[in-house]
Amino acid sequence: MAIDLHRMAVLAAKKAHAPHSNFPVGATIVTSDGRTFSGCNVENVSYPEGWCAETSAIAHMVMDGGGEIAEIAVFAPKMDEITPCGGCRQRIAEFGSPKTLVHLCDAKGVVESITLADLLPKAFSKL
Repeated sequence: MAIDLHRMAVLAAKKAHAPHSNFPVGATIVTSDGRTFSGCNVENVSYPEGWCAETSAIAHMVMDGGGEIAEIAVFAPKMDEITPCGGCRQRIAEFGSPKTLVHLCDAKGVVESITLADLLPKAFSKL
Protein backbone atom coordinates (compact mmCIF):
# COMPACT_ATOMS: atom_id res chain seq x y z
CA MET A 1 0.00 0.00 0.00
CA ALA A 2 2.82 2.45 0.81
CA ILE A 3 4.05 2.28 -2.80
CA ASP A 4 0.66 3.33 -4.16
CA LEU A 5 0.39 6.09 -1.56
CA HIS A 6 3.80 7.40 -2.61
CA ARG A 7 2.77 7.49 -6.28
CA MET A 8 -0.47 9.27 -5.42
CA ALA A 9 1.34 11.81 -3.19
CA VAL A 10 3.77 12.58 -6.03
CA LEU A 11 0.85 13.21 -8.37
CA ALA A 12 -0.84 15.42 -5.76
CA ALA A 13 2.31 17.53 -5.34
CA LYS A 14 2.20 18.29 -9.07
CA LYS A 15 -1.16 20.01 -8.50
CA ALA A 16 0.07 22.24 -5.66
CA HIS A 17 -0.53 25.98 -5.77
CA ALA A 18 2.78 27.19 -4.35
CA PRO A 19 3.67 30.43 -6.16
CA HIS A 20 5.01 32.13 -3.01
CA SER A 21 7.28 29.45 -1.55
CA ASN A 22 7.85 27.43 -4.74
CA PHE A 23 7.69 24.41 -2.40
CA PRO A 24 4.99 21.99 -3.58
CA VAL A 25 3.86 19.21 -1.25
CA GLY A 26 1.52 16.28 -1.81
CA ALA A 27 -0.09 13.92 0.69
CA THR A 28 -2.26 10.84 0.36
CA ILE A 29 -4.31 9.15 3.07
CA VAL A 30 -5.65 5.63 3.21
CA THR A 31 -8.46 5.10 5.69
CA SER A 32 -9.02 2.01 7.79
CA ASP A 33 -11.73 0.94 5.31
CA GLY A 34 -9.37 1.28 2.32
CA ARG A 35 -10.45 4.60 0.77
CA THR A 36 -7.76 7.00 -0.44
CA PHE A 37 -7.71 10.78 -0.44
CA SER A 38 -5.02 13.09 -1.77
CA GLY A 39 -4.26 16.72 -1.16
CA CYS A 40 -1.71 19.37 -2.06
CA ASN A 41 -0.62 22.59 -0.46
CA VAL A 42 -2.58 25.64 -1.54
CA GLU A 43 -0.82 28.88 -0.73
CA ASN A 44 -2.18 32.37 -0.36
CA VAL A 45 -0.24 35.61 -0.43
CA SER A 46 -1.29 35.92 3.23
CA TYR A 47 0.76 32.91 4.38
CA PRO A 48 -1.30 31.91 7.42
CA GLU A 49 -4.30 31.49 5.13
CA GLY A 50 -2.77 28.68 3.06
CA TRP A 51 -3.49 24.96 3.44
CA CYS A 52 -0.96 22.20 3.89
CA ALA A 53 -1.19 19.09 1.71
CA GLU A 54 -2.16 16.95 4.71
CA THR A 55 -4.95 19.40 5.59
CA SER A 56 -6.29 19.24 2.03
CA ALA A 57 -6.28 15.43 2.06
CA ILE A 58 -8.07 15.38 5.42
CA ALA A 59 -10.66 17.83 4.10
CA HIS A 60 -11.36 15.51 1.16
CA MET A 61 -11.76 12.60 3.57
CA VAL A 62 -14.17 14.55 5.78
CA MET A 63 -16.20 15.65 2.74
CA ASP A 64 -16.57 11.97 1.78
CA GLY A 65 -17.97 11.00 5.16
CA GLY A 66 -14.88 10.89 7.32
CA GLY A 67 -13.04 7.88 8.60
CA GLU A 68 -9.94 6.88 10.47
CA ILE A 69 -6.54 7.52 8.92
CA ALA A 70 -4.63 4.25 8.79
CA GLU A 71 -1.67 5.56 6.75
CA ILE A 72 -0.52 8.79 5.16
CA ALA A 73 2.31 9.45 2.71
CA VAL A 74 3.90 12.89 2.42
CA PHE A 75 6.08 13.99 -0.50
CA ALA A 76 7.90 17.20 -1.44
CA PRO A 77 10.07 17.18 -4.57
CA LYS A 78 12.52 19.65 -3.02
CA MET A 79 13.05 17.85 0.31
CA ASP A 80 13.67 14.18 0.90
CA GLU A 81 11.86 12.60 3.82
CA ILE A 82 9.67 15.60 4.60
CA THR A 83 7.55 15.30 7.75
CA PRO A 84 4.17 16.89 8.43
CA CYS A 85 4.34 20.22 10.26
CA GLY A 86 3.24 20.37 13.90
CA GLY A 87 -0.28 21.51 13.08
CA CYS A 88 -0.75 18.73 10.55
CA ARG A 89 0.61 16.16 13.00
CA GLN A 90 -2.17 17.18 15.37
CA ARG A 91 -4.75 17.09 12.54
CA ILE A 92 -3.62 13.56 11.65
CA ALA A 93 -3.97 12.64 15.33
CA GLU A 94 -7.55 13.96 15.29
CA PHE A 95 -8.52 11.46 12.60
CA GLY A 96 -5.96 8.72 13.19
CA SER A 97 -4.55 6.79 16.09
CA PRO A 98 -1.13 6.41 17.71
CA LYS A 99 -0.62 3.44 15.34
CA THR A 100 -1.28 5.50 12.17
CA LEU A 101 1.66 5.02 9.82
CA VAL A 102 3.25 8.15 8.39
CA HIS A 103 5.33 7.41 5.28
CA LEU A 104 8.12 9.90 4.63
CA CYS A 105 9.00 9.89 0.94
CA ASP A 106 11.56 11.00 -1.59
CA ALA A 107 11.28 10.92 -5.38
CA LYS A 108 12.01 7.16 -5.51
CA GLY A 109 9.59 6.00 -2.84
CA VAL A 110 9.06 5.62 0.88
CA VAL A 111 12.25 6.38 2.81
CA GLU A 112 10.89 5.77 6.30
CA SER A 113 7.62 4.74 7.90
CA ILE A 114 6.99 5.94 11.42
CA THR A 115 4.00 5.70 13.73
CA LEU A 116 2.16 8.85 14.64
CA ALA A 117 2.95 8.09 18.30
CA ASP A 118 6.68 8.31 17.50
CA LEU A 119 6.24 11.40 15.33
CA LEU A 120 3.98 13.23 17.80
CA PRO A 121 4.60 11.98 21.33
CA LYS A 122 2.21 13.24 24.00
CA ALA A 123 -0.24 14.62 21.46
CA PHE A 124 -3.47 16.26 22.52
CA SER A 125 -6.00 13.45 22.51
CA LYS A 126 -9.70 13.26 21.88
CA LEU A 127 -11.81 13.29 25.02
